[in-house]
Amino acid sequence: MATLGLIGLGRMGGNMAERLRAGGHTVVGYDRAPDHRDVDSLEALVAALPAPRVVWVMVPAGAATSSTVEALGELLSEGDVVVDGGNSRYTDDQIHAEALSRKGIGFVDCGVSGGVWGRELGYALMCGGKDDDVATVQPFFDVLKPEGDSGFVHAGAVGAGHFAKMVHNGIEYGLMQAYAEGWELMEATELITDVPAVIKSWQEGTVIRSWLLDLMVRALDVDPHLGDLRGYAEDSGEGRWTVQAAIDHAVPLPAITASLFARFSSRQDDSPSMKMIAALRNQFGGHAVTKDSTQKGADAPGADVQPPAV
Repeated sequence: MATLGLIGLGRMGGNMAERLRAGGHTVVGYDRAPDHRDVDSLEALVAALPAPRVVWVMVPAGAATSSTVEALGELLSEGDVVVDGGNSRYTDDQIHAEALSRKGIGFVDCGVSGGVWGRELGYALMCGGKDDDVATVQPFFDVLKPEGDSGFVHAGAVGAGHFAKMVHNGIEYGLMQAYAEGWELMEATELITDVPAVIKSWQEGTVIRSWLLDLMVRALDVDPHLGDLRGYAEDSGEGRWTVQAAIDHAVPLPAITASLFARFSSRQDDSPSMKMIAALRNQFGGHAVTKDSTQKGADAPGADVQPPAV
């Protein structure tokens, strides 16, 4: 088995570390929060790893990732590999890879999907990079992915993994929007007296059955009319990048684009369908939801609602 340096031990990173350890690997973790880390600095993390080193970065996209990759470029050696497993934009990957390559350090971008369930079920992994660099990281990919032959792809050159994950998330936007709108329509009619039961009946034998539909059922088991939630949903940025990429390549994405704009609408007025979007995001990723402050006993807006225990 091998040793991995992991930077960022939050909701995703912490669960990934536990899955890797359960699979026999050694993980040396660093996080800004003292309670979660094994070492107290990037320097100590690099020093604790055998060469060739593999360091996996799981921090927020943008400036946090860029500054971390830059710092690692000063600490790592030729032959080492950096993996960006966050939700970075694919164009950033190419900048990071070029900067590291001048020092002989490899770079792999990896889109990771699985949310709070990945520790138990495994993570879908979409990576980009040179063959040799991907091969160096492969022992960790093999443990993180679900059992069986699916759940992992070397999608292409640097940037391909995050591009694939970006499109994945754009599709996710459209699927959640369709489920949410169907739920809202059934809630609006007097003909259907038990909307949760109808949705539960779709879990087997229908062409729209999916894991998202299963999570929809879970959300309605907790709150049948989603009365405790405000119809407000954030977007992670990847939906916007997907639409921008569609514009750049002249590819029409009407459903995904409409679902992104629907989230923008949710921030102007309380939207019933956005309650379901918020509930689904909380179910699969543990994303924070906003309680409806008009409901009796509701928490103040912005309060986190944790997903049910698995």
